[in-house]
This record gives sequence, C-alpha cells and structure tokens, in this order.
Amino acid sequence: MNKKLHIKKGDTVYVNAGEDRGKSGKVLEVLTEKNRAIVEGMNMVSKHTKPNAKSPQGGIIKQEAGIHTSNLQVVDPVKGGPTRIGRRMNDKGKLVRYAKKSGEEIK
Repeated sequence: MNKKLHIKKGDTVYVNAGEDRGKSGKVLEVLTEKNRAIVEGMNMVSKHTKPNAKSPQGGIIKQEAGIHTSNLQVVDPVKGGPTRIGRRMNDKGKLVRYAKKSGEEIK
C-alpha cells in the first residue's frame, strides 16, 4: 500500500531534528514503505565496501542515509522557511500541495 507523504523527490526540505538540525537540502529519494527520505548531504554514514567494478580499491565510503519524514519540513517557496503542507484543488480541478505559511502552490 502506497502512503501519501508530505514530501516528494526534488523538494527542498528543512531538517527539524537530529545531527543535521537547522540545515536544508534537496530530497534525492523517498522511501515510502519505511517513511524515510534521503536528503543531499545530510545524515552521512560510513559504509564499508568490498572491491568491485565501481570502486576497485574498496574501503570506506561516505554516503547519505535515510531521515524519518517526521523530522523533515518542506521549505516555503516564497518566505523561505520551513512550512506545513496542505492539499487543495487548483483552478483546473487538480489536487495540489500548497504551503500553509504563504498559501503558495508547491511545484
């Protein structure tokens, strides 16, 4: 069952909690079944890798790990800060997301 989340791939989000609290970044991937999102440059972890075609040397690489969606807020396109998200019908009758802070539609 796919669950509707308030964030989508490509959104700019603000991190509310955790090590990266107060930072903003772009969503690279949304993992709906785990309620998590991977945000560019946030929640970096060290991953031990065996030698393979991509990294013939192997070793330890840094990569982004998932952040729970409850710790993320979409950044308002007008006011610039974190905002809550609502859904409403636009003039064409399509359901769209909008920022509750400014009322602006989120693309």
